[in-house]
Amino acid sequence: VETEKLRKQAEETVEDLLLDSLMGETTQKTTRNSFKAMLQTGALEENMVDVTINKTPPDTRRNVGVNSTALAAFFDQMKVVGFQQDPKMMATEKKKLKISEARPLLIEQELARLVELPDLYERALKSAEENGIVFIDEIDKIVANPESRSNADASDEGVQRDLLPIIEGSEIETKYGKVQTSKILFICAGAFHTVSPSDLLPELQGRLPIRVELKGLTEDDMYRILTEPETNIIKQHVEMLATEGLKVHFTDDAIRKIAQVTSKVNENIENIGARRLFTIMEKLMEDVSFDAPEIKKLCKDTKRRKKAIEEMIPNANLLDISFAAGDTPVIGITKSYVDELLGELIVEKDLSHFIL
Repeated sequence: VETEKLRKQAEETVEDLLLDSLMGETTQKTTRNSFKAMLQTGALEENMVDVTINKTPPDTRRNVGVNSTALAAFFDQMKVVGFQQDPKMMATEKKKLKISEARPLLIEQELARLVELPDLYERALKSAEENGIVFIDEIDKIVANPESRSNADASDEGVQRDLLPIIEGSEIETKYGKVQTSKILFICAGAFHTVSPSDLLPELQGRLPIRVELKGLTEDDMYRILTEPETNIIKQHVEMLATEGLKVHFTDDAIRKIAQVTSKVNENIENIGARRLFTIMEKLMEDVSFDAPEIKKLCKDTKRRKKAIEEMIPNANLLDISFAAGDTPVIGITKSYVDELLGELIVEKDLSHFIL
């Protein structure tokens, strides 16, 4: 709520700054109001204005201590409203920008000017202490196997002992001040293939009292991973091939088949979760990716371009090949193509060369 109030105040100030830059400060009130109405409706977005903006500050996260995870995340969020560095300490530069480009930069600067950084730091520290969550992944990597304890790395137990006071509750020094960890929620995770959670130091086990065993990813989970994330692996391959001048799309049943194959391979060999999708997708797209530059060149010959592509890519007859405006090749990955290239992975047991 407080941030929204400050943003509204900053927007009003920036509106006046833009009007001053467009018309000068001595313009008649009626003329100024007329331009103000056009500015608010977006009619002046393409007009150029001279503005003074802060130079981009260095990334402060590299100076944050390893124990400042919650605090660093808080300050990452604050970048949205410009709370990154004291504006009085920042160098400025004059630029000529469109109003549509200048407005967000000026609003960010004005918000930074309206907020007192010491107060912000204090609130951030308090938020980290009272609402902080620290996730420690792969904690099993610092657990010694009891069967081979004589050969265990002596540092394993030492790392656990270093973590113990932090999880128990202690004061940690950060760039922004001291953080008390006694109320921070610590969540630890690990595969525990060769060791057990009971092999952790007894004191550490006592500070992590709730134990949850997660189930492996199912075929439906794999499908969701392939489709729901904004930058999913399917989209990554599509965008990568777009740089080579190819339009690629996957049919829904093809994506479901990829999910099925991934799930089966995890069952037959070793369950490495969603990491398996990377090797499966590389296997599937290997031929198309390798021949992508040549495919674009072939499309200049409109008479035999489709036949040439089918001759170049193995099993191309199972692809849905068409051409968009400008002779851009469009390649559809079908379920039949996925079956042909990946079907053998389901029945083969010796898949050691596909294991990461």
